[in-house]
Amino acid sequence: MSPREILEQLQTLDMQNPGGWPRWVHIAACVLAALLIIGGGIYFFVEPEYEDLGKEKQREVGLRQDFEGKQQKVAALDAYKAQLEEMQHSFGDMLRQLPSKAEVANLLTDISQTRIASSLLEELFQPQADVVKDFYVEMPNHIQVTGTYHQMGAFVSGVAALSRIVVIDEIDIKPAEKKGVLRLSALAKTYRYQDDASAPVARPPGGGK
Repeated sequence: MSPREILEQLQTLDMQNPGGWPRWVHIAACVLAALLIIGGGIYFFVEPEYEDLGKEKQREVGLRQDFEGKQQKVAALDAYKAQLEEMQHSFGDMLRQLPSKAEVANLLTDISQTRIASSLLEELFQPQADVVKDFYVEMPNHIQVTGTYHQMGAFVSGVAALSRIVVIDEIDIKPAEKKGVLRLSALAKTYRYQDDASAPVARPPGGGK
């Protein structure tokens, strides 16, 4: 059947009498109705499901990213713990270098003995007021000694080699009255851990000249 004949038959169809339509028209109408039903079903039922599926996929991506971020944090947690333990260990080592109140007098004696071993003559050893810090107390001592350049170098090296922390600060070296002799004026700062009682510790004067 040619397209022209099909068109002529469609134009002569009696819409009030579908039973009189040609067989091929019935088949075409059934196919068209089926397509409309399928299309409507897809639009009203399947399409919303696809939209929900897309939203769930986006949500899955977000959850996956969140999971990966948390997984990275968990993986780094062990490294953070190890770093913290190392810091605590280092901090403990530093604290152990701070003398207790009972050890301060011995430490000052060690400084004086180091001066004597370096053959320096002491002109002044004057404890200054304690300076209270966050967790430790700074105990400065004004010292003034005389000797040669090499003797002073030996003294500073000996103090640095002490097991406890001692800092030689505010160093001022000038020629003394005697030829070839220098005068060293400085602050020898010792430290102690600040425990329950942070009151100044009684500190003995340095050794004799």
